[in-house]
This record gives sequence, structure tokens and C-alpha cells, in this order.
Amino acid sequence: MTRDREPWASLLLYHLFKWSVVAPMLHLYFRGRVHGLQNVPRRGPVVIVSNHASDFDPPLLSCAMGRPVSFMAKEELFRVPVLKQAILLYGAYPVKRGTSDRQAIRSALNSLDQGWATGVFLQGTRTIDGRITNPKLGAALIAAKAQVPLLPVSLWGTQAIVKKGHYLPRPVPLTIRIAPPISPPPLGDRQALEAVTQECATVINALQAKGR
Repeated sequence: MTRDREPWASLLLYHLFKWSVVAPMLHLYFRGRVHGLQNVPRRGPVVIVSNHASDFDPPLLSCAMGRPVSFMAKEELFRVPVLKQAILLYGAYPVKRGTSDRQAIRSALNSLDQGWATGVFLQGTRTIDGRITNPKLGAALIAAKAQVPLLPVSLWGTQAIVKKGHYLPRPVPLTIRIAPPISPPPLGDRQALEAVTQECATVINALQAKGR
């Protein structure tokens, strides 16, 4: 049975971390703007798809959504005793490096079944300018298998947070734009998977092009 809400312990940890650390960084340090928050479903599973240009993207994205967003994390992190419990509560799920995408998809589906909003970077990796040029089908496939909507999100400016050769985040302006949800494609229709994937990429790149 699919839950319509993340576990309460996870919600508590999310709000503690959000309001003590991430929200001040997003809104004060990065002068962050968030547009389209009304498009985020308050409850129930949803696949959040976005561009990706920085290691800061997962917590910033989750903060902007107003609800926890689970992301895959490398398996090694789950071997650290205290860290393991913390990131599990925060919605992370382990994926072993070098394994097939099937494990990641199963983990994402399990996360959705528990009522989480599950985040997927549409290109699967970071890009230099934050634009999506080679979207992968994984997000649409997950949405098709779970029959949950996809929510396109653009993260603008995060590629400039850490300059090459530096380690401290720079106080660059950030803008996060959230588009209306897109219905999941039918399962087993590759053309529909490709069409929805391209639709998500087009929407995100159009939001990205709006700039600040």
C-alpha cells in the first residue's frame, strides 16, 4: 500500500535541517528566489526532475520544494554508523557504483511507495552550464512504473557556487523555477517515454533560459 506522506521522523529532520542550515543559505547567502511553489504536490509520491550543475543541488532543491526529496546516494555513505541513520531519515537510498540502472529504479520505486517526492537529475550527471543536452529515460520510466506525475524544476546559477580550484561556496544569486506537473507516460511505450523525457528537458531548459 502506497503512503501519501513521508515518515514523521523524516519530516522532523527535514524541517530542522532546512530552517537551521539550508533555508538561510538559500535565501540569505545565495539571495535565492523560488517561483512556482504552488505547483508542488503537498502530499503523495511525485518524481521531481531537474538539471544538475553542483553538489549543492540536492539540499537546495529539497529546501525549495517545501517537502523532503529523496535522492540516491553512493553505497559507501551507508557504512558510516551515524551518517547512515541520518541520510536514511532524510530520504536517501543506496546505489552501488558500477551496477545496472535496475537497482536505482527499484530503489526509487520503493521510495515513491513510501510517499516520498523522489528527485532524479534528468541528464544523470552534472553539466557545466546547467542546461540539459542529453536527457535520460530513467525519470520517465520510474514515473511510468509508479504512475505518478513528473515535476520539472530548473536550478539557475548553481554552477557558479564553487569556482574551479576553490572549496568554499561563493554567494552567487540563485533562482529555482518549478513548472506544473506532467502526467506519467504509459508503461511499455518507448515512444511515450522518449516524448515525456524530451518534454521535461524542453520545459527545464526554457525555465533555465529565463535567467535570474
